[in-house]
Amino acid sequence: MVRRLLARLGIVAAVIVMLRVTIGAVSGAELPVAPAIVVSSAFINRADTLQRRETLSHLFARHNIVGQELIDLLDAAEPMDPRRVRAGQVFQFRYAVYAPAPEQVSVRLGNDRILTLVRDPIVGWRSELESIYWAVTTEVARGEIRSSLYETIDDLIPEPVLSQGERARLAWDLADGVFGWVIDFTRDNYEGDDFQIIYERLHSELGDVRFGRILAARVETRGQENSAYVLTDAEGRNIYYDAEGRSLRRAFKLYPAEFRRISSGFARKRFHPVLKTSRPHLGVDYAASVGTPIMATGDGTVVRAGRWGGYGIAVAIRHPKGVETRYAHMSSLARGIKSGIRVRQGQVIGYVGATGLVNGPHLHYEFIKNGRHLDPRSAVKYGEGEPISDDRRAEFEAVRAGFDRLLAPPPPATVAAGLP
Repeated sequence: MVRRLLARLGIVAAVIVMLRVTIGAVSGAELPVAPAIVVSSAFINRADTLQRRETLSHLFARHNIVGQELIDLLDAAEPMDPRRVRAGQVFQFRYAVYAPAPEQVSVRLGNDRILTLVRDPIVGWRSELESIYWAVTTEVARGEIRSSLYETIDDLIPEPVLSQGERARLAWDLADGVFGWVIDFTRDNYEGDDFQIIYERLHSELGDVRFGRILAARVETRGQENSAYVLTDAEGRNIYYDAEGRSLRRAFKLYPAEFRRISSGFARKRFHPVLKTSRPHLGVDYAASVGTPIMATGDGTVVRAGRWGGYGIAVAIRHPKGVETRYAHMSSLARGIKSGIRVRQGQVIGYVGATGLVNGPHLHYEFIKNGRHLDPRSAVKYGEGEPISDDRRAEFEAVRAGFDRLLAPPPPATVAAGLP
């Protein structure tokens, strides 16, 4: 019995020795090691975009949110109006790993808010609204008009400062929002005219950069200097004043819509491209993309809205002092625009289209005073703006002095003379 036990122990010892030898033989070699399994995230984020001719139900169906669950989600998304969500809107979907449907959906509502919808196991979908904070810096742009205002500003401001779209917004705000009552940038500027602009540049915590507003500007036209300084009124609107403290606002704006070019001017005789005959062209045609908003150039009452013969879909507005303006060839009227309602200057009344006797999308704009058609580009320039109120005069002068220091050209560089 003892001998048998000793024999078995001898076998075990021999095996141990063999294992030690084997391990020693391979200890200098690199043994294969399985890679460690690391879970970097318990979630997967997927972006999806609402396509043309899609509804939100199509978008959410791709992510297995349908039926009653979709209804519950949309009920929770109260800050978001589903009817106003346009093609191109991006949604972020957050999935738990291996989950068939998302547990969180986020969408940006404009520049300032993010709506997040969270799947709650107790109450279903609930919403969280987060504000986007923007920091503001003040920038100064100086240059000379070389071709058009748009092209000059586009070349002057580099892409890292403002994107091309934001540079276009700045140029339009200068032409329409600041000087849109007193300067026609399509014909009042000459090549070489100087301009200086002080504007706000906004950048968000998400890395977005956009144009804010123009704070002050100085533009030369036909040898004349035009200045503008901003003050905010009691309603939060930006009001621009000239150097003497007179408002740049007038009864009528020069431009009824943002446009690419003037395709046809006012003429007592012009060859009509559709009718192939000469006839008066008693307005100005502004070439613009279909859907571009059309704005009332002055306060007044709508006297006609809808189909109107060769005008296509059109609006006519009656203003004080015997003035009527007409806006033709619209693709559609703005919501609520009908005969008899009051509209304010700058209010959207319709959208650019190609209805009526036209050969391409544009806005045809007419200006009529006491029954007589006038050239809109010259007829609207009359009168002076209201002076700033006495109680804000000191505030205005302080604002003007501060902006004038920024608008002043930089001093010339000083070169030190070399010592003998």
